[in-house]
Amino acid sequence: MAEADLDVVIRSLAKKQIKTLTDAAKKRHGRLMGMAAKAKDKDAKNRYKHIAKNTLLLARAAARRLQITAENTADSYARLIKKAADDAPVTKPAKKETAKKEPARKEKAES
Repeated sequence: MAEADLDVVIRSLAKKQIKTLTDAAKKRHGRLMGMAAKAKDKDAKNRYKHIAKNTLLLARAAARRLQITAENTADSYARLIKKAADDAPVTKPAKKETAKKEPARKEKAES
């Protein structure tokens, strides 16, 4: 059971990392858009908006690459475990050896 759970762990860790990445990108985007709103001249405003837009675009691309990598890793691990389970030598139960009957020993009678 533990073997099957590790691919789930890989996927859940990636999901947490993707969520953290997107949250950080959204915060940075908001900060840059706020700076664009406060900018005095048009060039600065456009520059901040452009940086904010690219921040979200690049964060989405990074999150997608992270997700694909995690899926590939989890799938690869699951295939490996399945293959290892299929290739494992099947151990047959040990044969019960027929005990050789030894001739009964005659005990000397004590006199």
